[in-house]
Amino acid sequence: MSTAAPAPPRHPLDGLPQLADYQDQPAQQPAGAVGKDAYLRLGFARRGERTVLADLHRRAPLLVQQALYFDEGMPDLPCVFMISTSGGILQGDRYAVDITLDPGAQAHVTTQAATKIQQMDANYATMVQDITLATGSYLEFLPDPIIPYRDSRYASRTRLCVAADATALYAEILLPGRKHHRDGEIFAYRLYSAAVQGVRPDGRELFAENLVIEPGTWPVDGPGLMGDYHVLANAILMTPPETAARVAAQAPVGHTGTGDDRTATGISVLPNDAGLIYKVLGMETEPVRAQVRAFWSVVRREVTGNEVPDNFRWR
Repeated sequence: MSTAAPAPPRHPLDGLPQLADYQDQPAQQPAGAVGKDAYLRLGFARRGERTVLADLHRRAPLLVQQALYFDEGMPDLPCVFMISTSGGILQGDRYAVDITLDPGAQAHVTTQAATKIQQMDANYATMVQDITLATGSYLEFLPDPIIPYRDSRYASRTRLCVAADATALYAEILLPGRKHHRDGEIFAYRLYSAAVQGVRPDGRELFAENLVIEPGTWPVDGPGLMGDYHVLANAILMTPPETAARVAAQAPVGHTGTGDDRTATGISVLPNDAGLIYKVLGMETEPVRAQVRAFWSVVRREVTGNEVPDNFRWR
């Protein structure tokens, strides 16, 4: 009789063609095994003037403790920090996050620190995110930057299911690696794949974007790609067309700064009246974050009538 442990359940992204070369199992523990199969479910509901975190389920190494109400611009807005109890995303990790907003609910979701995709010598890591917004709801999903370490392999899939009168602001900031670590790790990772899909609650597909970066196969610093920039921000705003038009008219676009502070920003309209997509390129993290924050400020003001408060010292 075989005493081998049963194979872990197949993850939704395991069949991606860009992951075909990384099917070897980690020596430490099989992919998706206990401790590597993280899950987080957040459900927000309206209670009078305030939104509360009404549903919370977590499985290590993902963790949320409670909703906090510290935003001076929107005191009734629950702010939730997604926390990892591990040292980052490791080879063989399979993460899943579900976020749901009931009618009229509002929430701000972020991370407690940058997402570190650790160096890998086997397999890969994946993240599946399902974000659902009911009628009249509002979500700011603004995690800290993603840092892919040397030889890391990572794939994510995010599905934004947003009612036609709801607003979701979803943003990612991707660093080139540990840029200032030792001699630098600029585009030294193996694979970064990020797919985002926008749909309506009835299942109608609105748009899809799939970013696949393999620096060892196709140089990232070429014309039409990153050029001589190192940091990329991608912000997707799903919102009604009239709101999208107001935001687009005010969003900061073009070239700003010089040297390491320079950025290049652009904005486009998403298909099927889904909203806007806003992209930023920069040399360093903070100038790029500042541009995303400026875009976020316009979105919040136009959607809720409130202002984004001044930066905390630690943010």
